[in-house]
Amino acid sequence: MKSPIPTTETMLARLVGFDSVSGRPNAPIIGFVQDWLAGQGLRAHVLPGPEGDRANLFVTIGPADRPGYVLSGHLDVVPATEPGWQGDPFTLRSDGARLIGRGACDMKGFVAAMLAMAPELAAMDLRAPVHLALSYDEELGCRGVRHLLSALPELCAPPAGAIIGEPSNLTPVLAHKGKAAVRLVARGVPGHSSRPDLGANAIHALVPALAAAVAQARALEAGPQDDRFAPPFSSLQVGTVAGGQALNIIPDAATAEIEARAIAGVEPLTLLDPVRAAAGSAGVEVQDLAHYPALALDPGHPLAALARDLSGRATLGAVSYGTEAGLFQQAGIPAVICGPGDIDRAHKPEEYLTRDELAETCAMIRRLGEHACA
Repeated sequence: MKSPIPTTETMLARLVGFDSVSGRPNAPIIGFVQDWLAGQGLRAHVLPGPEGDRANLFVTIGPADRPGYVLSGHLDVVPATEPGWQGDPFTLRSDGARLIGRGACDMKGFVAAMLAMAPELAAMDLRAPVHLALSYDEELGCRGVRHLLSALPELCAPPAGAIIGEPSNLTPVLAHKGKAAVRLVARGVPGHSSRPDLGANAIHALVPALAAAVAQARALEAGPQDDRFAPPFSSLQVGTVAGGQALNIIPDAATAEIEARAIAGVEPLTLLDPVRAAAGSAGVEVQDLAHYPALALDPGHPLAALARDLSGRATLGAVSYGTEAGLFQQAGIPAVICGPGDIDRAHKPEEYLTRDELAETCAMIRRLGEHACA
């Protein structure tokens, strides 16, 4: 006997109820999804990552030996420590048409629609499969989905396309920037500031790399341009600098975090080469934090036309935020971004999705199922 099918709103409430902050074990939410799908007669593949305490999940609805379509979302969320929350961030609340909770928009709303629609998809006579892919630690640089993508050849035929349901107001987005981020770690010798000759200042050691970062940021403004993006060039910034204990103590440790965002066609890692070179010359350690490629789907690709038909909205050339879509494309799977909600609501207190947006997402997934039956 199959488990009762919840409404999409009920499913969203269950998902929001899991405190699935990035970088933590995610067995509770993965187990819930796996058990619920099993209750619908669907076998989900749980794919543990190398961390050992978190996993991706992948399920195929329909014939796995034929090219089909992936609906992809991440289950992790950013922390909810902002003071602006009016209630428990991990308990879904309604305020008129708004459904409020951490991850409601980014991106458990899309996942809730995927899961709530799974029984309806399973009841269709699908000639091409619809795959549901759920990843971990997307918010930490798209870490988990890489392991899911490496497992796909053993799980299904090469997919014809992937829809990544990040919030885009259900507008199909064809391109986004890539990203690379590093942490610089400098170590010095402490001592009294009156005797700098007896110590080594860790903050001073960072200066060549920081100067290189500033110079590279300025140079990129005059570099390759792509008017689909805002700004239309690749960018680089120093996001954090920390070090030192007191003004009269020579700092023995200092760190800085630097990110680069690359327009399509530019490898993000190369943008940090001047920073790496300057850090190395000063004996500063460089630690990689994140790296994912840009997305660039040809506007004439069949997936672009399909996403337009499914969503009922014209395609958008590009956005400047990043997603897992570039990694799908890198793995040979054409990808497009198309999900409910607005990215401006993400990572903020009182994050929300509306009931109408949830309903529209379910309708889009239903149309995908109907397309897969043709």
